[in-house]
Amino acid sequence: MSETTKSGTKARLYDAFAASGKALASGKRLELLDLLAQGERPVDALAKAAGLNLTTASAHLQTLKQAGFVATRREGVRIHYRLAGDDVAQLFALLRKVAEAHQAAVSPARDAHLGEGAAAELSREELRARIATGDVVVLDVRPAEEYRAGHIPGARSLPVEELTARIDELPEDTEIVVYCRGEYCVLAHDAVRLLTDLGRRAVRLSDGMLEWRLSELPVDASDLT
Repeated sequence: MSETTKSGTKARLYDAFAASGKALASGKRLELLDLLAQGERPVDALAKAAGLNLTTASAHLQTLKQAGFVATRREGVRIHYRLAGDDVAQLFALLRKVAEAHQAAVSPARDAHLGEGAAAELSREELRARIATGDVVVLDVRPAEEYRAGHIPGARSLPVEELTARIDELPEDTEIVVYCRGEYCVLAHDAVRLLTDLGRRAVRLSDGMLEWRLSELPVDASDLT
């Protein structure tokens, strides 16, 4: 093979790599991947969760599909999307970590998003130890459909927007550990602040369901509890 031919094949190879990078070059597409890391969803649900109109959400999802990051299935007239594999979730998680380590804009943007006053937290290992002793309530504050798609075994489903109305369902004398989608998910931070204001002892899991799955820890897909 001549040097010219080798150069041409190498260029095509790197262009193929670049196509994947280009598909990730949108904050909204990354947000859609974050949502799909929680479980399969139809287009309309993804559009609503990401604050997009249906046409724009569909266009972003098609870009992700063409890059091989998502797969689909049809159910009647509805198209359901899911991540193409766990490696896509791993790539998304790594991208966030690399960006935070090397991109100066990430930390202030993260702090502005998560709010003032870092919530007390504990690690996955600490949570598993607490679950084993039975002296903790684990609260999943994601939307119910995400809970049904997979949650930490034994966790209760109580979406953050329902906390105030349903606070009496939670014990007053047991610490509550809250989790949501992942390390950068604001729902758990909001829930800890709200629970504390309502007189409950609450901390957050230091990351969330994305990292729990990627660590290959047990996941329950039973209905609401």
